[in-house]
Amino acid sequence: MSGYQGETAAAYDGVVELYASLFDDRLQNRPFARTMIRTFAELVRATGNARTADVGCGPGHLTAMLNDLGLDAFGIDVSPGMLAHARRARPALRFEEARMERLPVEDGALGGVLAHYSMIHTPPAELPALLAEQVRVLAPGGLLLVSFFGTEGPEPVRFDHKVTPAYSWPVDRLAAMLTEAGLVTVARLLHDPKSERGFLDAHVLAGRPEAQEGGSTARL
Repeated sequence: MSGYQGETAAAYDGVVELYASLFDDRLQNRPFARTMIRTFAELVRATGNARTADVGCGPGHLTAMLNDLGLDAFGIDVSPGMLAHARRARPALRFEEARMERLPVEDGALGGVLAHYSMIHTPPAELPALLAEQVRVLAPGGLLLVSFFGTEGPEPVRFDHKVTPAYSWPVDRLAAMLTEAGLVTVARLLHDPKSERGFLDAHVLAGRPEAQEGGSTARL
């Protein structure tokens, strides 16, 4: 593994226990994020395909939450250390080491993909390919929930994340990239978490259209 993926894996390997202790119950104080994940899970269940990937799952706390919400969820991460923690803490769940750009999932297999602040370390030039991979594994009608740091400016902003460099994104810009990747935006949520970084918390829920006869697409 090379480039930013290798640097990201090494950085998270170095903070496993601290990160896990900070984030295991973080959503208790994040009502907006919690609501978006619950809504995502409800809509994925309604597709009839509960199989869901938590990409960039870290210590696996959200993988467990998705399973508690009725999804057949499994975790994927680039950090061996995070995966080892997740497997120890949640032995009944499945966790795999892989890059988000090369998911070990067959085409059109998933009802849902959760990317909870896991795309933030991807350089802007490489994000379209990463999004295309998430679309590849979604079944028609499947849903992707992306959470990220939002900025009100016109361009993504690189900043010094506490673990490794990251990017914040204008919501309209990222939503447009999801459209270019072949998804339809279902909902957006932008709110102020009162963080010391000064960024907004952003969540975009998008779906893969269902195919119709004749090659046209139906609404979600």
